[in-house]
Amino acid sequence: MTRKTADCRKYPSETNCTLTLTGEEDEVVRAASEHAASVHGHEDTPELREQVRGMLEDADEKVSA
Repeated sequence: MTRKTADCRKYPSETNCTLTLTGEEDEVVRAASEHAASVHGHEDTPELREQVRGMLEDADEKVSA
């Protein structure tokens, strides 16, 4: 199973956020969307979650279930 990563360092922000999240895709989408809302002021909507999903990258490591 390939884990996914969301890395705030790849996107400009006023806070210069350095948070990186790695996990299963649905976990990362949920956590990154909640983070975007609580820290960066975005509204946590289905549209935001789809944007987040589209920005995820494969993590460098692979783990077996």
